[in-house]
Amino acid sequence: MVPEEGGASEARQEPEIIRAQLDRILTSAEFLAPERGRRFLQYIVEETLDGRGEQLKASTIAQAVFGRDASFDAQNDPVVRIEAGRIRRALERYYLVCGSSDPIEITIPKGGYAPHFSNGDDRSNVEVAAAPNHENKQPPPGHQQGEPGHERGQPGHERPMRYRDLLLPIGIPALFGAVAVLALIRPLESYLSPSETPAPATSTSKTRIVVEPFVALGGTARGADLAKGLADQLIEKLMKVNSLVVLAPGRSGAETVGSLFNLQGSTLVEGTVLHLHVRLINGADGTVVWANQYDRDLRDQAILDVEDDIAAQITREISTNRKLNSASPPP
Repeated sequence: MVPEEGGASEARQEPEIIRAQLDRILTSAEFLAPERGRRFLQYIVEETLDGRGEQLKASTIAQAVFGRDASFDAQNDPVVRIEAGRIRRALERYYLVCGSSDPIEITIPKGGYAPHFSNGDDRSNVEVAAAPNHENKQPPPGHQQGEPGHERGQPGHERPMRYRDLLLPIGIPALFGAVAVLALIRPLESYLSPSETPAPATSTSKTRIVVEPFVALGGTARGADLAKGLADQLIEKLMKVNSLVVLAPGRSGAETVGSLFNLQGSTLVEGTVLHLHVRLINGADGTVVWANQYDRDLRDQAILDVEDDIAAQITREISTNRKLNSASPPP
């Protein structure tokens, strides 16, 4: 990766190429970020391309992207810091999954919000530059080749024989002999005493859940953002449960093996109060195996904190639900 100064130079020289790379990322299905996160990334890239990267502070981003007022306090409301971490992870995943050959790499270095741009060729250049040059390595001052005690000894100066010099001719043939004996014993051992260790459990034996997009009631932009953010948080947390497999929306039960459930929900914001209804439906017969309602007062609380708290509670309740764990696979 080129240094920060190099990235800024690319931003000045080729802004259209960087904007094209930004569009490529934002339209990719492998860039897993909510709508507010995409606005966040687009804002900091455009500000940097316009020469205002040094002015990217938490307060300016909170007002421009998240609709906070001038009284925003980053210490009490970490919305910008949390979203920056989420976008860093989303960018890392994008370049790992499908963007390794893209002409421009966009990153957000830790400790700030100004993005860094680098060409795809710069990564290999850094690796070559960092490799030590053994061919042109010069001896330190005062060191002369051929000096006694160094790599090349003078005539008449013999290196004393060491204990390992005696063992080396014996040890190597003995090592190869031991390897040959083990190669003969192992097949006989597996033939005479077949292993009874059970095969590790595969994902086909796990319960599968489809997190469907949540429905935003009331037609407000805040409700729509909450619905999207809650679904994203649930996908992230459910993926960490070992007994569950999270599927993308739209997958059919006929395409999967094992129990299949659909997680559905709806949000409604009335004033400063969030009402959330969530239900878990058995994909085999359509029965509701679990449902709950969550109400939160949004005053003096960061939206991301509310989403994270509710998603964590739902994940705990689903992962310990007896009906979910004892459900039989669909016929």
